[in-house]
Amino acid sequence: MSRRIRTFFYGSYMNPAVLADVGVRPATFEVARPDGFDITIAPRANLVPESGASVYRVLAEATHEELGRLYTHARDVLGETYMPEPVLVQTADLKWRAALCYLAAVMESRPPERAYVERIVAAARRFEFPSWYLEKLAGFLPPAT
Repeated sequence: MSRRIRTFFYGSYMNPAVLADVGVRPATFEVARPDGFDITIAPRANLVPESGASVYRVLAEATHEELGRLYTHARDVLGETYMPEPVLVQTADLKWRAALCYLAAVMESRPPERAYVERIVAAARRFEFPSWYLEKLAGFLPPAT
């Protein structure tokens, strides 16, 4: 059996349906947040260091093989390269957990696709993130055409 690695998912990868499309099916998801990061979506989700900021996302476990497949998909299909970094996240029950978090060091800024942001907002609603954070994510939605 392959070892499972605690990973902090954000963006469309916190949506179980999106993960399943790439063959990643974590047994559990737990709402968590790291301090010192903010989110941007331009065109894909990414966390950027920012003192005093905090983002809500989900903590799940995946094998190295699953993570490799997932982030190969990010590079080859979505066009962004994410690399793993260690983070310390706090869960809803106020426990601290070490986890991997995949961040893009370089991302050409451009408007996100509406469907992409909608997948993120739908997952955030499912996990019952705070209303202020749902509004923040919805703020990345491009105007309807």
